[in-house]
Amino acid sequence: MAMTMNGEVQLGAPKHLVWSKLNDPEVLRQCIPGCEELEKTEDDSGFRAVAKLKVGPVSARFKGRVTLSDLDPPNGYKITGEGEGGVAGFAKGGAVVGLADKDGGTLLSYDVEAHIGGKLAQLGQRLINGSAKKLADEFFVNFSKAVQGNGGA
Repeated sequence: MAMTMNGEVQLGAPKHLVWSKLNDPEVLRQCIPGCEELEKTEDDSGFRAVAKLKVGPVSARFKGRVTLSDLDPPNGYKITGEGEGGVAGFAKGGAVVGLADKDGGTLLSYDVEAHIGGKLAQLGQRLINGSAKKLADEFFVNFSKAVQGNGGA
């Protein structure tokens, strides 16, 4: 099952600060809903991650890799990931993230495309889309706090 989602978030911080937070594994670990582990890979091309997610009646711990590409500091990058959730299925996808100066802060835009399979894919498009939107919203609320909490840094 495929899914797409996009949106934008206005952040009250300069672009270079938003960029550094988007590349900080500790910040990302705290902001990603259900994330239990996130560490840089040895070759620095991305991260290894473990996240526990619940979508409708299906709960699973996903283990996977996240890779950053098309890096254009401090304007954006492409982030791709894939995770295995055992019997729950798998998820893989990517997002193009862009940063632009706006209203004295930074406008972050994202365009996500994801594919899921296994038990998760049987839950139905509406439930999956609703859950994905909720997770994205939660991430950006957390990320906004992380970015704005360090206004003086």
